[in-house]
Amino acid sequence: MIKRICFVLALLSNIAFAADTIVIDAKVITVDPNHPSAQAFAIDNGRFTAVGTNAEILKLKMASTNVIDLKGETVTPGFNDAHLHPQAIYQEGTPHYRVWLGADRVKTIDEVVAALKRQAAVTPAGERISGYGYNDVLLGRHPNRHDLDKVSTSQPVEITHGSGHITVVNSYVLNASGVTKDTPDPKGGALDRDPDGTPNGVIRESARGLISRGAGRNTTNIADRDDELKGYMNCFRQYSAKGITSVGIAGGSPSSFRTMQALRDLGNPVRVGFMFSVGSFDELQAAGIQRGFGDDRLRISSLKNFQGNSLSGRTAWLSQAYSDRPDYFGIPPARSQEQLDADVQKWWDAGWQVATHSNGDREIDMVLTAIERAEAKNPRPDARWRIEHASVMNQALLDRAKKDGVVLVFHSYMWEYGDILQSYGPERLSMMHAYRTAIDMGIPVAGHSDSPISAADPLLRIQDMVTRTSSQGIVNGANQRVSVDEAIKVWTLDGAYATFEENIKGSIAPGKLADFVVLQKDPRQVPPNTIKDIVLEATYLAGQKVYTAPAKAVAMIPQPPINYGDANFGDGDEEENEYGNN
Repeated sequence: MIKRICFVLALLSNIAFAADTIVIDAKVITVDPNHPSAQAFAIDNGRFTAVGTNAEILKLKMASTNVIDLKGETVTPGFNDAHLHPQAIYQEGTPHYRVWLGADRVKTIDEVVAALKRQAAVTPAGERISGYGYNDVLLGRHPNRHDLDKVSTSQPVEITHGSGHITVVNSYVLNASGVTKDTPDPKGGALDRDPDGTPNGVIRESARGLISRGAGRNTTNIADRDDELKGYMNCFRQYSAKGITSVGIAGGSPSSFRTMQALRDLGNPVRVGFMFSVGSFDELQAAGIQRGFGDDRLRISSLKNFQGNSLSGRTAWLSQAYSDRPDYFGIPPARSQEQLDADVQKWWDAGWQVATHSNGDREIDMVLTAIERAEAKNPRPDARWRIEHASVMNQALLDRAKKDGVVLVFHSYMWEYGDILQSYGPERLSMMHAYRTAIDMGIPVAGHSDSPISAADPLLRIQDMVTRTSSQGIVNGANQRVSVDEAIKVWTLDGAYATFEENIKGSIAPGKLADFVVLQKDPRQVPPNTIKDIVLEATYLAGQKVYTAPAKAVAMIPQPPINYGDANFGDGDEEENEYGNN
């Protein structure tokens, strides 16, 4: 009780009288504009209570105080990945495993087929063989049904492009779904076709809704509930190992929210902000659930909407044609401006923060128009509308975003997709993921991985923002580079601002949740192209260590990519065929 009273007095006076933990001899990047750097800080009851010099903080030491001496290592606030899609992680070689087809694993169509054949050997008869993350530019083209038929013609085979917006299936799936040469392209989507008009298995955007669930998705070999929760916990522990202490789940259902509640109760080491997909709106309203419901471990943050398509999948709707296809402008959204206006007004009037996926400049124009019309009819201060990804911008769109008070949740995935993005041309690349311009204009921004679209690795994403350089050495939009300090702020305090939580987390300051990470090196003092290689020593949540790095001799060994299990990534939790998010 006495310690609790001291804690409350500390919050009121900004002076800490006691501490259960103190951290000393650190290089602390506080991300607090009033106190940007420090040597030490104190923690009590899971919150920071004081920040200062070693001498100042050591005065708070009591007999019971735990003292952590970091011997000059660097501390930042815990990282906040503002938009991603957690997946249950299952062991490779088990029926639940979803084959990773990223550029580090497969580089040819033959290697794609071989990897899927290995999974077929452990997949029960009649069940789906699935994979994800392939890069069509690296492979030379998209795989098609003719390739996947080499894996199996007697059971479903389905793989997903790295963007998450393009699915490829074998002939078995097409036949079981009744998709033939006479099937028309649906609004907002497209079927790639062989010369005779027969669908070739490459299915884009809303056309994926043509694939029947029984034909293209697992029906019996689904992990039981305990295995599913263990798989999800594996995923969140992977996030924690990268220094992530908060995430935004970008679209889910009441069912997936209940899964997050179960994980919270099991001790999830990551705080979760949950965006309900707009398809859950009526159910939420009927239950009287509003934004902010929950606690600091799991809170409902917003409604997740889709108005647009994929940047890396090259389906984003543009005002000018793709540089390498002068007759192609992408795929228009299925929803008209009139319907978008009506939907946004409904959600806005009900008091929700609306976070809308949108990549192409024509899509973003529609979203801003709907925002402006909703605000005109029903003004509301401090709305913090969100546009997720907001990839292809121009100055006029940025001016409107600033005027409208929009938070731009930009991507930073040049490392993985720099080769694909070349097709947008240098002019668009100079305003793509426009961190530099937006920050200079005072537009609030936040960072995200969109995992599994790109790696949930904040140090890699920070390097991406600082260098704008791909793994192949391609520089995209160098004029949008930011400083390391700015990038850290985007991945900490700015992420908290996007969910109205900047007063409780995102910086190392008295009264805030004691979430922080320990780094072997200062990201500001290493060559920019090596930021991703800094060893993360530990992650702390509410002052408790939730991740410790392996022995230093082992920590530098490159780790294999995270391989995500089959956990409904785009399998129905999100509305309007929202199968991916970039």
